[in-house]
Amino acid sequence: MGRPSPLGDEDRSDYASVLDEVLASAEIQRLLERSGVGGGQLRIRALASAARTAPAAAPEYQAYAALRRELRGRPLDGGPSSLSGPGNQERPGAGALALLGVLTPILAAVAGAAFLLLGYGLRLADSLVALADTLVRVGWFSLAVAAATALVTIVALYRTAALQSAPASPPGVDRAADLDRAREAWRTALRDKAIRPFLVQELVEEAPGGTPDRPARFTPPAFAGPDFSSPGFSSPGHGSPDAGSPRLPDTRR
Repeated sequence: MGRPSPLGDEDRSDYASVLDEVLASAEIQRLLERSGVGGGQLRIRALASAARTAPAAAPEYQAYAALRRELRGRPLDGGPSSLSGPGNQERPGAGALALLGVLTPILAAVAGAAFLLLGYGLRLADSLVALADTLVRVGWFSLAVAAATALVTIVALYRTAALQSAPASPPGVDRAADLDRAREAWRTALRDKAIRPFLVQELVEEAPGGTPDRPARFTPPAFAGPDFSSPGFSSPGHGSPDAGSPRLPDTRR
């Protein structure tokens, strides 16, 4: 798995907060006393090594960062959308289209009624019969357009009203809770997988006498005493009968 993206400002503040939490733990305080390293000095080392230690919690950080990006792309607080319908409410012409959808059936109905009145009036007067028939046809067509556009407008308004009445807060609250859980999971992994192992390793290397749980015992080197054995000299006349005493000649003859 690849290394996570560099920590942002808010992530670095979380890193520093978790670092302070680990530094204040009884385990690290005991190791600090044994090693003789200052807490401030160790904190500086850990902050400088953030780019090297933070990848140990990469899966949790990537899940947290992805959820955070997703929520930041949504409207804040899950606020209700405007009456112009879903989508980008600030796009150019959205208000004009909504106004046109309301005015079209009204204007078509007024025009249709006017054409029908003129057409049927000419028919009653038995004058301009061809024009009267045309006005009547146009009038009925205008009323049909008015009815169709009115139906479309009513459906659109009903859909918008349904979206407005739907509770938007609970999903937003749930996603915010998911973000908090993801952040806490990353902080826990950062503490257990990254910061604490780094601090323990640093303090173990600095501690005199080996690891704190099983300190190394100093064993003095085994020196043998010098060999003071006397050389193999023997005094004259005190040797064995076969060696050292002179032989006299035999005079018994």
